[in-house]
Amino acid sequence: MSTESGKRVRVGRIVGLHGVQGQVKLESWTEPRIQIFRYQPWLLTAPGVEREMNGIRGRAQGKGIVATLPGIEDRDQAAALVGCEITVSRDTLPPPAPGEFYWTDLEGLEVVTTENASLGRVSHLFATGANDVMVVKEGDRERLIPFIQGPYVHSVDFDAGRIVVDWDPEF
Repeated sequence: MSTESGKRVRVGRIVGLHGVQGQVKLESWTEPRIQIFRYQPWLLTAPGVEREMNGIRGRAQGKGIVATLPGIEDRDQAAALVGCEITVSRDTLPPPAPGEFYWTDLEGLEVVTTENASLGRVSHLFATGANDVMVVKEGDRERLIPFIQGPYVHSVDFDAGRIVVDWDPEF
């Protein structure tokens, strides 16, 4: 599987403050959530903010995660980072297990039916709780296709740049 060099992957965001010494609360999208600290450096981004950080430490705290960011010494400095998204280089993530995929690697792939009818390209994916859903766009048309391997998703071929699905093109 080939990935774009330098591609960034969103792994979480800073959602609040913890204490008075500059610690922050995180929302982590890694599994398990504490795994977010294994992937560094982080690029913190928000409107008007872009800051790369390495050496972040953290721990689980109740139902959340608390992080200590290098160079952030007090609550006011930390407050400026609330709302920042945390991205890492795609190259820092381990390769997915067979049959598993990073959403970022699926974005941009062409989606075709088992009869080879083009449905468009994967714009993005989202989780519903029951299953993940691909948002496939073709011009102004948008299709929501469950990303369930077997019944709907028959194959993912990164070399060909396509995903084959069992889906009615009229739906």
